[in-house]
Amino acid sequence: MPHPPTTATTPAAPATPFDTDVLIVGAGPTGLTLAAALAQQGLRATVIDRQAEGNNTSRAAVIHARTLEVLEPLQVTPRLVARGLQAQRFTIRDRDRVLVPIDFTPLPTPYPYTLMLSQAVTEAVLLERLHELGGRVLRPLALEALQQDDDGVTATLDDGGHLRARYVVGADGMHSAVRQAAGIVFAGEAYGESFVLADVRLAENAAVPEREVILYFSPAGLVVVAPLPDGQHRIVATVEEAPEHPDMAFVQALLGARGPQATPARVHELVWSSRFRVHHRIAEHYRAGRVLLAGDAAHVHSPAGGQGMNAGILDATSLAEALARALAGDVAALDDYGDERRPVAQQVVALADRLTRLATAPRALRVLRNGLLSTLARLPVVRERLAWRLSGLVYR
Repeated sequence: MPHPPTTATTPAAPATPFDTDVLIVGAGPTGLTLAAALAQQGLRATVIDRQAEGNNTSRAAVIHARTLEVLEPLQVTPRLVARGLQAQRFTIRDRDRVLVPIDFTPLPTPYPYTLMLSQAVTEAVLLERLHELGGRVLRPLALEALQQDDDGVTATLDDGGHLRARYVVGADGMHSAVRQAAGIVFAGEAYGESFVLADVRLAENAAVPEREVILYFSPAGLVVVAPLPDGQHRIVATVEEAPEHPDMAFVQALLGARGPQATPARVHELVWSSRFRVHHRIAEHYRAGRVLLAGDAAHVHSPAGGQGMNAGILDATSLAEALARALAGDVAALDDYGDERRPVAQQVVALADRLTRLATAPRALRVLRNGLLSTLARLPVVRERLAWRLSGLVYR
């Protein structure tokens, strides 16, 4: 599906003419969505990425209803839906006991479910659409420095070349070179635990619902078990210290200690695994002159609730509108972008943090926590509000 990577060729020295309207650093879901949205409006957008190929680790696997809605104008939603698995329920459990059942089917949207799909596939679909719209990704290229003036920004790249743009967007992740070059503070802290990610095939008799995302609580920490296409499941878990590449025995031990108890889930095959540390941080500003931030460059948080990639894509669609207005003369639209999206990031980070801290509550508080959650979950309004927030529809 994806075209071969475009060989990076950049001007040898800064030039007055603009090479592009918008330079986007980072070819993940956020950067690709932004580039495609700009290209669809007839604006010149160039994406650079430090990787030689689009082979980012497949961390994200959840696309929520609101994200599918905002991607409709880009004509990629049907492609994503066709390749993903629709999970209609999200439940929080303590081993076999259901504490909070959340049903997405009553939601007023064409997509009353969580779409489970590997980030690698999502990126491939977005890249295909960008190529159809005439956009390009230059690889491998990394940003070395930025220099702003009254008219635009000159980006110095690691091949010694330069790109001249009217605006630059950092969609280059938590360790954003753009954010650092712009001097934007990234306030927050790291969780003490590390996180394990693994895609597995479970034994056929595993007592795990096929179309349900489950967040298991346990004294040892949380574990998420989520279905993927092709009969796979995504496992996400917190651990004090994980090996760089968790093996099948390690993942099995996590499921055995935290997952279903009456009929334990058995790992039949380990397809892929990784580890990472999670921070909860938000950029103090989303704009510094002609430099803007989106996605993980602007906010990072726990994967609980599956909000990360979705928030980045929503950033991208909002920023595309703001940049189009700015390029037409309404520069104040760029401040509006930050004013709109930063409070949303604060809510997303807070939700993910609450879920993570609830899941890892001390053993002494476990009974109290479970009783409180079960009581609240009996109220339809509570379940409905959680469904709206997890699906992203609350941000319409």
